[in-house]
Amino acid sequence: MTILAALTAATLPDAPPPGFAEGKVSTLVSLNPDGTVANVTDLRIHKGSKRVARVMLIPHPVKRASGIAPNFLWDKTAYALGVTAGAGKRTADEHAAFVALHEERLAGTEDEGLKALLAFLRTWSPERFSKPIWADTALDENVVFALETDRQNDVRLHDRPAARALLAQTEEPGETAAICLVTGIRAPPARLHPSIKGVWGGQTAGGSIVSFNLDAFESYGHKQGDNAPVSEEAAFAYTGALNRFLATDSGHRIQIGDASTVFWAEADDGATAATATGLFAQAFGSTPDTRIDVQRVGAVLAEIQRGKPIAEVAPDLAEGVRFYVLGLAPNAARISIRFWLEDDFAALMHNYAEFAADICIDPPSKDGQPPLWRYLLELAVQGKRENVPPNLAGEVMRSILTGGRYPQSLLATTLMRIRTDRRVGPLRAGLVKAFLTRNHFGSPPVARDVDNPSTAYQLGRLFAVLEAAQYAALGRVNAPISDRYYAAASATPARVFSALMRGLHTHVSHARKRGRGGWIEPRIEEIMSKLDPDLPKTLQLEDQGRFALGYYHEKSYRPAGTAALSDDEIAEGDAQ
Repeated sequence: MTILAALTAATLPDAPPPGFAEGKVSTLVSLNPDGTVANVTDLRIHKGSKRVARVMLIPHPVKRASGIAPNFLWDKTAYALGVTAGAGKRTADEHAAFVALHEERLAGTEDEGLKALLAFLRTWSPERFSKPIWADTALDENVVFALETDRQNDVRLHDRPAARALLAQTEEPGETAAICLVTGIRAPPARLHPSIKGVWGGQTAGGSIVSFNLDAFESYGHKQGDNAPVSEEAAFAYTGALNRFLATDSGHRIQIGDASTVFWAEADDGATAATATGLFAQAFGSTPDTRIDVQRVGAVLAEIQRGKPIAEVAPDLAEGVRFYVLGLAPNAARISIRFWLEDDFAALMHNYAEFAADICIDPPSKDGQPPLWRYLLELAVQGKRENVPPNLAGEVMRSILTGGRYPQSLLATTLMRIRTDRRVGPLRAGLVKAFLTRNHFGSPPVARDVDNPSTAYQLGRLFAVLEAAQYAALGRVNAPISDRYYAAASATPARVFSALMRGLHTHVSHARKRGRGGWIEPRIEEIMSKLDPDLPKTLQLEDQGRFALGYYHEKSYRPAGTAALSDDEIAEGDAQ
């Protein structure tokens, strides 16, 4: 199934009807039948300490670029009333276009409400916008209209049957029907598809997945939507579903790096689909969706992370649940597809369980099993989401969901951040272990392994002990050996370790004077017994990963009976 076909078929109990979309409206103008203003109602609602516009169904907005394009039966005040808070160099033209549109589309109407709107527009002048009836807070906000008799029943002009009939007339004169590439039904194609809003980093006005808005994008003499015909009905359906999924707190979106990721499930009943969606959101997000059974979802997820198959812990989710995951990223006025996956939910959870096993590390993070975005922040400069390397988030997500190999850039980026920040930590160690486990078919140790045969792993352990010896001798110093030598020791050990070993005896002597460090020499001897006298001159990237693992395990090691280290203590080098 294609992306657009899956979105068009998505089950949305409260999906907007064709031709409608959710929009923010601040003001309702109720009219008498003769077109005079009966009331002006402030529709804003309280949200925290602010008053914000109310979200309601309105006729689908037109796509605006630099031209003038009015909406039907609603618009911002510059178009609907001819007033704006700014300079408004073309406000008169915008209002004239709004009036002309309604004169054309409402010509000959017998509906009382639509006739009242026409009468209002014919007699309205912007100078009448004044207090106390009109408030300045309404300026540049969206306005809808209603008959005063309908206002009490919460019915607007665009809800009246006559208005809905006009909105359903999407076919333009001379329009040629074509086979819709989504539904396979012959119908007039949409010229320009409705905008998609809510993609992180995208334009406020929204973007498009499919668009032929310039001649340069057209081929074989086709115009706009004729180049890839998608019917108006299908265009409204897929954009409506996507806008609903991308809405804040929809329960169908998470942010992974720069990819706004939406997901939804198809099942025989809505409760099963909602549970599957909630399980996925909690696995990859961090905030449980309170609209679902949070306790059950949490228990099922914990069992899956322990390696139990979903058929045992949630049989109702193991069969007959189809799941869809779509990653989107902005690209100017367009939206690019980072990744797209369609599979059985049981298969996705099986792959997720493998990822959880890959990334398991001991000692773990104090936060338990962090969501994926927490791992990706470890790869970003200054830990900022906008600094996550482009494409990496999508490639990692695709590897997790499909069970494929992790991108090579995952290991390179993780090691680069370790060398730059001079900090390993449980999340970075987990990423290194996951990469080595899956991409090199090895079994890197989950916890400290003193008998591990890898030279790189033992060198990492040795470096951690040398660092701890310096700490035992001198306490905290401004430039510990990890700051000065980690990068060189993990890449060219033969060149660095000989110099470090020469300083060991001095550190041991100072530590003894402070009554500390009796464990250092036995630990050094134990590690050196597993190393060849001729240390390797260089380590490949994968061995540098093993070096980081050994360093993390040894640095975080605490003998039985002593308190465990926090993540910060591990990062700062407080190992015994």
